[in-house]
Amino acid sequence: MRYGTYLVPAAIVITLGSLACKPPKTAEQIKQETQAAFNEGAQAFKDGKARTANPYLADKDNPHKMQGWNDGWDAAKAEKEAADKAAANKAAADRAAADAKAAADRAAAEEAARKAAEAEKAAAFKKAADAALLTIHFDFDKAEIKEKDRAILQGIANFMKAFPMAKVEVEGHCDERGTNEYNLALGNKRAAAALAYLKTLGVDEARFTTISYGKEKPICAEAKEGCWSQNRRGEFKLK
Repeated sequence: MRYGTYLVPAAIVITLGSLACKPPKTAEQIKQETQAAFNEGAQAFKDGKARTANPYLADKDNPHKMQGWNDGWDAAKAEKEAADKAAANKAAADRAAADAKAAADRAAAEEAARKAAEAEKAAAFKKAADAALLTIHFDFDKAEIKEKDRAILQGIANFMKAFPMAKVEVEGHCDERGTNEYNLALGNKRAAAALAYLKTLGVDEARFTTISYGKEKPICAEAKEGCWSQNRRGEFKLK
């Protein structure tokens, strides 16, 4: 009877001891629990929870869970900061690219406007030159300016004053009669006479050059007065 009474407490002790001494967790269990805590921490950050909200702070038996949760929260925070920085860098790069494109577009527009203005100015210059630089004519064996050609020379002077950058070459031409030497000299006299008259109209002679072609460049080849009168001329060409 006393033996049986002894056995009962012993059984209770054995049972309680088996409950108190749990087997240690395997490395795989710890790894899984750490990963689960890591995921919880990452989600907690995304949900706006503070790091101090770690639910495993008081779990002294499972420090790996506390560390895993903290690591997950920190990783999510670092990922967000990296994403925010990348987005900020992209936004800055996009703004810089947009600014550069806008600047390039402005420069292109300004260049196009400049070229258009230059083209318009050049067209106006050419139109004015074509209208003003008309041919004058001379009598046979003469270098005097004809009365009817003075208006043409006045128009040339007006053109030169309106376009200060213009420079003109005055050409002296003759008909086919006479020697080459004589006609070259006569052509020089005709070009010089035109230039002298332009000087009296207030145009700087430095903007002109003169040349004689004698009878080298006729514009009419028939041997009659109608052609000869056309060939005895003074021409004005832009330089």
